[in-house]
Amino acid sequence: MTDPAAVKAALKTQAVETPSWAYGNSGTRFKVFAQAGVPRSPWEKLQDAAKVHEFTGAAPSVALHIPWDRVDDYAALAAYARERGLSLGTINSNTFQDDDYRLGSICHPDAAVRRKALDHLLECVDIMDATGSSDLKLWFADGTNYPGQDDVRARQDRLAEGLAEVYARLGDGQRMLLEYKLFEPAFYTTDVPDWGTAYAHCLKLGPRAQVVVDTGHHAPGTNIEFIVATLLRERRLGGFDLNSRFYADDDLMAGAADPFQLFRILYEVVRGGGFASGVAFMLDQCHNIEARIPAIIRSVMNVQEATAKALSVDVAALSSAQLRGDVLGANAVLMDAYNTDVRGLLAQVREESGLDPDPMAAYARSGWAERIAAERIGGEQAGWGA
Repeated sequence: MTDPAAVKAALKTQAVETPSWAYGNSGTRFKVFAQAGVPRSPWEKLQDAAKVHEFTGAAPSVALHIPWDRVDDYAALAAYARERGLSLGTINSNTFQDDDYRLGSICHPDAAVRRKALDHLLECVDIMDATGSSDLKLWFADGTNYPGQDDVRARQDRLAEGLAEVYARLGDGQRMLLEYKLFEPAFYTTDVPDWGTAYAHCLKLGPRAQVVVDTGHHAPGTNIEFIVATLLRERRLGGFDLNSRFYADDDLMAGAADPFQLFRILYEVVRGGGFASGVAFMLDQCHNIEARIPAIIRSVMNVQEATAKALSVDVAALSSAQLRGDVLGANAVLMDAYNTDVRGLLAQVREESGLDPDPMAAYARSGWAERIAAERIGGEQAGWGA
């Protein structure tokens, strides 16, 4: 049997980092639908993030994306976040929205383009120094579209060389988190297409280089929880980009498409000690047709629910069934935890933390949506550039 008090204590320590770009106008590769009240600056993004944390109690940090969140004074932005009960979290680089990167960034055949991309990554480390952020997240759109377009081995050499320069620049307590993606926008070869490639580069760099698992970046049918278990076992799981997808990198709300998968992933995190080993739990989502702030609140709640169920697995009973070779019995233990209604437990956790038991209803009553729609008139709404 699991101890409800222990489950609640663990849930009270959970933190889910929200992405600054999800508060702005973001969406598919085809159309971004603008909404009233969308932030016009990183400062206003933090105002919205503070509301998510106010009502969930579980979203204390905000990831920045450079140059989307570029400001003149990052220390001032960090102070502004602290005043609102937040911290600035992962710094995300952008080497995919410049014309020079048509053939890649740090894997580009032209040394001048590679230098430009590396200078940007080093700038991101400078920003980390100013904000107090500990994690630099790297995702590269680099790859090729046609056989023979470039030398695949040479591109891996360039990648390794660039990563090594950035890794050497990291300060004390800072990490490099390397993300992978199966395909897109490169369709023949992708330079970091899977966890094995990311892991191989991180292994060569050193212990502060770790892998990011984006739950939308896999082929259909991929056993993501196996990847998570393996990276945790090797102490190379740096963090998650949590989202849902039906076909490819849809970036839908975490737990929306396959909540059972999210539960299975988080059980492996619990099993592997991920909640105590510095694994970063980040959302990476695009809210195109739904209201931004409620969608982020719901995403945090979905992660909390999946975590509560993962923490509720009767580990002793599961282990016993596994050792006896009781296939159906072991599966039943896992399914019992998944089928547990944990909403009442989470309501208790929130009430004991001085929060409203229903974050969605509390936000709706707050009037924040109406206020920002009325106040944020003029200027240029933040967007991701689509």
